[in-house]
Amino acid sequence: MVQVTLKQIRYFDALARELHFGRAADSCAVTQPALSMQIHEMEQNLGLALVERTRSGVQLTVKGQEIASRCARILGDVRDLIAYAQHANSVLAGALRLGVIPSVAPYLLPPLLPHLREAYPELELHVRETQTQVLIGELLEGKLDVLLLALPVKHPDLVNRALFEDKFLLALPKDRKLSGRVRATKELIEHERLLLLEEGHCLRDQALTYCNLQQVDAVNTFGASSLATIVEMVSASFGITLLPEMAVGVEGRGRDITLVRFVEPEPFRTIGLVWRSTSPRTPDFDEFGRLVKKAWMEGPMAALRTRARKSLTAAGS
Repeated sequence: MVQVTLKQIRYFDALARELHFGRAADSCAVTQPALSMQIHEMEQNLGLALVERTRSGVQLTVKGQEIASRCARILGDVRDLIAYAQHANSVLAGALRLGVIPSVAPYLLPPLLPHLREAYPELELHVRETQTQVLIGELLEGKLDVLLLALPVKHPDLVNRALFEDKFLLALPKDRKLSGRVRATKELIEHERLLLLEEGHCLRDQALTYCNLQQVDAVNTFGASSLATIVEMVSASFGITLLPEMAVGVEGRGRDITLVRFVEPEPFRTIGLVWRSTSPRTPDFDEFGRLVKKAWMEGPMAALRTRARKSLTAAGS
């Protein structure tokens, strides 16, 4: 009977990530010979060559890559099992590893964190901020527990939970007029220099989809990875952009820009949570989602949005 131990799975997962026996051993707090022996035994038990050892380093075989992917999922399930045991009788206690995209984190976390601290002081929150595809990969590997981002995320092993809609506004230089228009249209954007985040950000993809831009010759990203940079460029009359309502209170403050709403139906993104379908922490995520909505609807974010709406200037007025 073929047997593979959890120790071997953990060691091989470390090697697959590090592609170096020494670093993998260090990450597992064992000696290099001990790690190498366990992986060799794992290869023998499976009857597969998982690792190709060369003078230049370590590479995974094709079958080793598939085994590594499965090992990551197994370790994620083990972490879920432990999390279930630790939190079976409590909600939002202990560690919670949250992944969040850059176009949400600086605007939603500030009003959310005080709610979390007040309601669940025993929660140990760890935040990872990066692009959507990276977060999804780390969620599937069990490195993260839940994601806060723009939906949908299409994957058979993941659950999507929509929380609220975040509308887009058109941001123009302060002295720019819309020829008497009081609402922006996507046709208006076709002849403008559209400034968007660099490739890899879902906000860029959503804007391009709404504008029906099949090619991006008129799109200039400046390699920008933050909305703050984009808004500064708009303020300096280098172009226009689509700005999420969530960001208006922060990015629109003190800058020479005009904000205009779009014609109905207004473009928007859906903000929500994503987690593994196998995770036993659904009650945690339900409560976390409730607090996110509370921060959006009742907290400082609501006041910022109200002030932003009042300050929106109708183009041509």
